[in-house]
Order: sequence, then C-alpha cells, then structure tokens
Amino acid sequence: MDKQTIVIIGGGITGLSAAFYLQKEIKDKNLPYQLKLVEASDRLGGKIITYKRDGFTIERGPDSIIARKKPGMKLVEELGLADQIIRNGTGQSYILVEDKLHKMPKGAFMGIPKQIGPFLGSSLVSPVGKIRTLFDLVKAKGDEQTDQSLGGFMRRRFGNQLVENEIEPLLSGIYSGDIDEMSLMATFPNFYQLEQKYGSLIKGLRATIPNPPKTTGKAPGAFFSFKNGLETLVDKLVEKLDRESIILEAPVDHIEKKDTTYHVLLGNGEVIKAAAVLATTPHATLPEMFSQYDFLKVFKDVPSSSVANVALAFDQSAIKQDIDGTGFVVSRNSDHRITACTWTHKKWPSTTPEGKVLIRCYVGRPSDQEVVDLSDEELTEIVLKDLNKTMNITAKPDFAVISRWKNVMPQYTVGHIERIAQVRSAASEQLPGVYFAGSSFEGVGIPDCIEQGEKAVHQVLDFLKDK
Repeated sequence: MDKQTIVIIGGGITGLSAAFYLQKEIKDKNLPYQLKLVEASDRLGGKIITYKRDGFTIERGPDSIIARKKPGMKLVEELGLADQIIRNGTGQSYILVEDKLHKMPKGAFMGIPKQIGPFLGSSLVSPVGKIRTLFDLVKAKGDEQTDQSLGGFMRRRFGNQLVENEIEPLLSGIYSGDIDEMSLMATFPNFYQLEQKYGSLIKGLRATIPNPPKTTGKAPGAFFSFKNGLETLVDKLVEKLDRESIILEAPVDHIEKKDTTYHVLLGNGEVIKAAAVLATTPHATLPEMFSQYDFLKVFKDVPSSSVANVALAFDQSAIKQDIDGTGFVVSRNSDHRITACTWTHKKWPSTTPEGKVLIRCYVGRPSDQEVVDLSDEELTEIVLKDLNKTMNITAKPDFAVISRWKNVMPQYTVGHIERIAQVRSAASEQLPGVYFAGSSFEGVGIPDCIEQGEKAVHQVLDFLKDK
C-alpha cells in the first residue's frame, strides 16, 4: 500500500519538533505515512542560530529555554541532551529608569510585588506610586471580560508608575510589543484569573506562588542552554530526522485542495501530494499560501514587530565601570534606544574567553522600529552611546555581531484568542487536514512552540485515522 504523505511547512523549532514527534509515531506504531519537511531557506532552526568566533559563543536569536515549562525539558531528555545542559548564572538584575540603574526588587513576580518589604525599600517607585500600587490589595476586582489590554488591566490594578517603571519593561520585552495593545488573555491569562479569584493580584500571587526556600548557595538558574550553544537542540533534531524527509530551499508558492488531497506547489516547480498539511510558518505567509480562502485574510491585519540584537566583544580592561549583575531592561522613561542589555559573560560564563567581556543589547521597541534598518556601524554606535551612560566603556569593541529579525515577532493584540479560534474553526470546515502551529498562535517561547508542534502531530494523526 502506498504511504500517504504528511507535509510540514517550516523548519523552525515548531516544525522540527513536529517532524521529530511525527517520525517517532510513524516508526513506533508502523503507521502507513511518510513525512516531508519543507523549508524555504537553506538551513533549519529558524531564529535559533549559534555563532562561534574567537572563542566566543554568540546567540543571534534566543539565548536560552525557560526551565519551568515542561515541553522544552521533555524534548531535551528524549533527544538525550540532558548531560549537555548548562544553567544561566544568577545574580542581580536591574531596570533602567530615567537613565539610572535600579536593582530589581526581590520578592516580585513579573514586576508585581509579592513581598511588600522589598517593594517599599525599592527606589523604582515614588512614595505616592507605592501607595497607588498597594491599592491592589483593597481595590475591587474588575468585571468579567473575554479580553482586554494587558497594559489597561495592570494600570487599573497598580496605577501608571509601577507599570511604566517595572512591569512594562519586563512584560513587553517578552513579546517585543506594546503592553497597551497586547491581549491579556493571550499573554498572561493567569493574572486575570488571580484577580477574579482573589480580588487582588498581590494576594493571588502570595497564595499560589510560595516563597523559595532559603538556601546557603545560589539557586539554579531559571533558564538553560547547552555547552556548545542553543543550536545544539536544532542539530540533534536534524540528526534524528531521516535525511530524505527534508527539503531545503523550497518555498511553498501555493497549496490547492483537490478532492481529499492537498497539492503543495513548491517554488522549484515540484508538487507534493499530501493527505495532511501542518503549516508552522509565520501568520503573514498563510493568506498567500492558501489564497483561495478568505478566512485567512484576517492575518493580513495582524502586526509583527522587528528587533535587532547587537553583540559586542571587549577586552575586560575596556570596561571601566563593571557592574555586579547579569543585565538590565530599559523603561520607556529613559533616554535610551536599547530596550535591554545582557552581560552575557556573567549570565553565561562559558560563552566568553577568560579576560574578555560579551555584552548583548536589543533595539527595536514598538515606537522605534526604524532603528532595525540602520547600518551595522550606526547600530553599534547607538548601543555604545547608551552603554557609556552606565558602564563607562572607553574602547571600541574587538568586534560586533549584529542580527536583524524583520517582522518576526507576532503581536498578540486584544482579541487574539478569538481570532485564532475562528481561523481554526473555518479551517476544520474548509481545509480539513490542514493545521497551524507556531509562534503566531499559542505562545512565542521555545517550549510553547515545541508543545504546539507535538500537539499538532496528534491532531494530524487523529484526522487521518478517522478518514
């Protein structure tokens, strides 16, 4: 019997994870399917790119995986990579407000004070702002809503000052977005649920997140990577896949439905006949890929933001004002164009040779998207100028590595969950056997994408089983 083909479009972490789990199911259960993983570029891994130079290990995209989200660690263990894990170095982190570094208060969760003592002792918020913040303890819970902006919700609970100086720099950085446009229910629904149950976020966090036990040594870092860089994960996934199942440099021009089969037309003229399709590409690609289906045109109005990261390598002697910590995020109330800075040599000591310093900065806040298009020299100058305000760096870097990511950060604006649900419902009727997964849908982090890839595999196999 001829094997039916399942096509996965997109070779980023979602597509690779899906391909790994699909191949595993096919082989373990001797299923009558074959896999084709189609990628437009000449490499797999999407935003995960590790670059080695002069003894430095530089991440051009994400630098780690959050440990508390189980799908990431589960995949790592299945791939046999657990012995290669390294944890991030822990230390003081800072928030830059009005061009001054302030220590991140202890006992806070995503900027929300869980412990009152450290919050009252913090210099991040004025006495008036602290009083307004603590109104959360007595302020009535909001009316039930299907969705609202993350920023509006936080401002109603805590006032503007805590939001601007502490919450916004932390939360908006995760999604590279504007918290006043971001969907609460698509990004941090737990905050809404805590408010509805406990009437207060502070009370809810106290009730649901216990204080960490006191230890004499440093707690393990909340993030992990690998000894040879994050791309180790990609390399191992690719190694596990059958080579004949991977097609590189093959952008998908169009997908046509012919009876119960999908014809996947590639840019090189090849046509793959598929019994099911899993698209893991960014949402903006879908209206063109499935141009006959109006329900996907909603994605044309869903914005994506751009970011760039600038990695600078120095000799240790160049840093005249070294700061004890792992980095800082930048509030809107600062005269800086960088949005965050990681002292990589302290957060990930194994990335940097002895006697050297590696600093990685981000640019491209929602109101400053044009900065991403500046030249390498201009971006380096902007970052050095901002770093000089706090670190007094007197020398030029040994080298700079600049990575631009254009329109890759999907914005989960208010109504996101409803939009995605409507698209999935329409697809089940008009495109049975076609599924969507990836950072445009249900989470932008690596574990979120891994989880979506595995979930989509089970959906595809359930669909084919019932045909």
